[in-house]
Amino acid sequence: MRALVTRLDSFGDVLLAGPAVRAVAAHASSVTLLCGPLGEPAARLLPGVDEVIVWEAPWEGVRPPAVEDAGIGVLVSRLRETVFDTALILTSFHQSPLPTALLLRMAGVRRIGADSVDHPGTLLDVRHQRLPDRHEAEAALDTAGAMGFVPPQGDDRRLRVLPSPDTTPLTGNGPYVVLHPGASAPARAWSPERCADAVRRLADAGHRVVVTGGPDERELTRRVGGDVALDLGGRTEPRVLAGVLRNADVLVSGNTGPAHLAAAVGTPVVSLFSPVVPADRWGPYGVPAVVLGDQAAPCAGSRARHCPVPGHPCLDGVAPRDVVLAVHKLIEETA
Repeated sequence: MRALVTRLDSFGDVLLAGPAVRAVAAHASSVTLLCGPLGEPAARLLPGVDEVIVWEAPWEGVRPPAVEDAGIGVLVSRLRETVFDTALILTSFHQSPLPTALLLRMAGVRRIGADSVDHPGTLLDVRHQRLPDRHEAEAALDTAGAMGFVPPQGDDRRLRVLPSPDTTPLTGNGPYVVLHPGASAPARAWSPERCADAVRRLADAGHRVVVTGGPDERELTRRVGGDVALDLGGRTEPRVLAGVLRNADVLVSGNTGPAHLAAAVGTPVVSLFSPVVPADRWGPYGVPAVVLGDQAAPCAGSRARHCPVPGHPCLDGVAPRDVVLAVHKLIEETA
């Protein structure tokens, strides 16, 4: 049985699909993951994936392509050539799977399942409806299970990635705490000033601090790390970042991809979590975590990319000393 799994969102979203992908892989001869450009690096880290197809959908992302520029016909032809027996469409709770289902029907996929609150007509063979307040990783597993794809015996159902390289030459020997100041949406990021203060306080408390960020965040990581932290801004592609996080005592970050990557390698997380999306659905999954931030702030549930409340109180109300205390708590609990 050739299976297709689709998750067309970003890096962290694809990581959260990992347990469901493994469940499908336990029942299929091969698994192809259809994802967007932002999710591709995560897709290539997931166990159970045999092939990755990258496609930018006109209904996903911040700046999606126009329909006429999306290459829909090319995608449908490629999927039709493979002859998939079954497809699992994974979406977030606020997204419809039906546009994707329509394309898969056009491509001749024989059996299609998804979570859908909308009436699917003939687009879905299995229409699952999630239980309230399920974490995104659990909701994906539930949908896979509705299609008969249950995890194999012994699978812990946690996030997981393929083995990462030894990053000791990059970080040096000895324990350290990672602080990742950036986020794909500004509403989910702690201010650089508070990040820098937390770095200094962690260093004063005796911790070696490593600051990470993407290639476009080098100025941010330099500012946050100052002269007291190891600045790895722009130096950690996803597999390398997995190794850096695997060896860390704790990660401090907002609700962003590296938080889910830390969970996938078993590292505790201090989560500076903006409530623009619910923490019970998007928080660090399957690892010890401390969630900081006002989860009842006026922005709660807004899905805003830019904070709609002056002063960004949900996160900037968190004091750097609270982060240090949370780091100590997690280190003590996991010692």
